[in-house]
Amino acid sequence: MVERQLPKLKVAGSIPVARFDQKPPLSKLAFLTPNLAPWRSSKDYRRLVTGHLVSSIGTQAVLVALPFQIYIETRSAFLTGLLGAAELGPMVLASLLGGAFADRHDRRILMLYSQWALLGLATALAVLAFVGDPPIWTLFVLGGLLAGAGALENVTRSAMVPNLVPPELVREALAFWFGLTQVTMIVGPLLAGVIIATLGLGAAYTVDAVSCLAVVWAAYALPPQFPKGQPEEQLGIGRSISEGLVFIWRNKPLTGSFAMDLCAMTFGMPRALFPALAVGVYGAGASGSGLLFASVAFGSSIFALATGWISHVRRLGVILAWSIVVWGLAIAAAGFAGSIWLAAGLFAIAGGADSVGAVCRVSINQLVTPDALRGRMSSVFSLVVTSGPRLGDVESGVVASLAGVRASVVSGGLACVAGVGLVALAFPGLMRFNADDYLPGGSKHIAVAADPEPVVS
Repeated sequence: MVERQLPKLKVAGSIPVARFDQKPPLSKLAFLTPNLAPWRSSKDYRRLVTGHLVSSIGTQAVLVALPFQIYIETRSAFLTGLLGAAELGPMVLASLLGGAFADRHDRRILMLYSQWALLGLATALAVLAFVGDPPIWTLFVLGGLLAGAGALENVTRSAMVPNLVPPELVREALAFWFGLTQVTMIVGPLLAGVIIATLGLGAAYTVDAVSCLAVVWAAYALPPQFPKGQPEEQLGIGRSISEGLVFIWRNKPLTGSFAMDLCAMTFGMPRALFPALAVGVYGAGASGSGLLFASVAFGSSIFALATGWISHVRRLGVILAWSIVVWGLAIAAAGFAGSIWLAAGLFAIAGGADSVGAVCRVSINQLVTPDALRGRMSSVFSLVVTSGPRLGDVESGVVASLAGVRASVVSGGLACVAGVGLVALAFPGLMRFNADDYLPGGSKHIAVAADPEPVVS
């Protein structure tokens, strides 16, 4: 059979060329449709995805409800943005410790602990909302603890997923997972907006508490998820964390991908301004705030669910860089939008670009990391992914208080574009990254001695 060559993607300047190589020949339809092979290959993967989808809807409800509650009670974009600072400390601590524990203990048990904590915290927020007018400081404290518990859950889940499917399906499994997660980021904010407008904030927090039980069910149904490879029990926690950080620092494609994500989320994501845009600029209320949150995820899900391309992409770093450039430009354009629907459309374009970059970034991270280090790598990755938007909340809130909401959105998008260019120059190893080198049979493939076969059905 003669292989068909797909068109090359040419990039101007000194940035390397991204190209799609042929595994088998790929039809245009297959290129743009979800790859269901991971879903079919593993019942454990299906369980965890299902539980995560339900839980994520509740998580998204809180991401809308908590900043909306703070803004409505204070009418301050600065205080709303400051929620990110309150969340940052617990998130850093939980991520680093969680990564070390995930590389020495059963990751399934750690996930259960995190879900019970999330359930309790969401219940506390619901009770306070039903009682009415809680002190603002309690919202900041509970928001910080929620961020910490969520970080622990993210770390353990990220370390688990690559071991639930055959090695050759890891990229597809991560892409499919990301695409479905984006769907929840559409449903969750829209549902939260409707629930808040009709039933109140307490009901939105209750939805989150109940949704945690889905992951509890999935985790109980999984077999033990101990890390593969050399056990880490002989290392102290501090040394274990240090070892993970050294590995990340020395792996330039990994470090570069983290730097690009941090740049994109810190400057480009204006989510703390969505309530201010919806209420103060467009007069759209809670439903408008939910629409803006959901618009980013809508665009992201459309692109992320078209996962047929991921197994045919080599130059993931190049595609990552260009996707973030598109993200930043679309965010900047949204700052000039004259209506909430135009702003939502531009945020959707930004979300689509971000999803392409996110799939590439996650694939790079998992391909270059041995399983014995995946917990610690995932802890830093989770820290970057979750702290970036929190830092962005603070940055956008401060700029909005000084120069206005629109100016904050525009300047953040442009700063994101400039930052990506600097990171691309600083990390040429990321621009040269070739995914095929890290797959079975590749020159840099990471083999684990006595690897057990994944549980499949």
